Amino acid sequence: MTAREVVAPIEAFAPVALQESWDNCGFSVGDPQKEVKRALIALDCTEEVLEEAVELGCDIIITHHPLIFKGVKSIVPDNNVGRIITGAIKNDIAIYAAHTNMDKASDGVSALMAKRIGLVDIEPLNMDNLGLVGNLERPVASQELVKIVKEKFNLNNVRFSKPLDKPVSRVAVCGGSGHSFIPDAMAKGAQVYITGDITYHQFYCEKDFMIMDIGHYYSEYDVVGLFAKILCEKFPNFAVSISRKNNNPIYYY
Repeated sequence: MTAREVVAPIEAFAPVALQESWDNCGFSVGDPQKEVKRALIALDCTEEVLEEAVELGCDIIITHHPLIFKGVKSIVPDNNVGRIITGAIKNDIAIYAAHTNMDKASDGVSALMAKRIGLVDIEPLNMDNLGLVGNLERPVASQELVKIVKEKFNLNNVRFSKPLDKPVSRVAVCGGSGHSFIPDAMAKGAQVYITGDITYHQFYCEKDFMIMDIGHYYSEYDVVGLFAKILCEKFPNFAVSISRKNNNPIYYY
């Protein structure tokens, strides 16, 4: 089976045409027509993930985040991207990413977030289908919602703005870096917005609105399991491994 055939069900689920104009989904390294026998799934293609692929005998790495976002002017071993590209070519490993197309897919990244906390009556957060907004099955206190989110996402830490003094029933979610959609969340009537990569000043919220930052990595990690599920259902005899070395790059003390 070719690399192109392997990623076809992923592209059927999340067409590459859905990606944002600044994104770089698809193959970044390798020949799409090469024969592949085993895939490694990860959120990011790091040097550790590449080493793992070599150790496991994988000939394609499928990730959420693209290895190459902008033009590469040189491929040299003095930076991690250069080392990864060189190593992938040396070991004949293709690298593929489904990023904002997977974010915008109807059952993609944000839908996985919404499912974790049990949102119902879900609708798109904005015209670009980046993010979702819905209702909790029952209203809860804002600090109880923090506890629920910590439990559901297996978090040790959650950053959040001033807790609300009234029950929360409407929540917006967006995987990854969703700070630019704060106005959309407010316009959709969300009382709490859950995303990642919120900056200091953005925690100064308007009255009756609260932000919860669970981190970029944790808000998107479920997509790794989704990739594996799509491939295993379509190709039950094709070997698929989920990376054990793609960890959160942010450390907490």
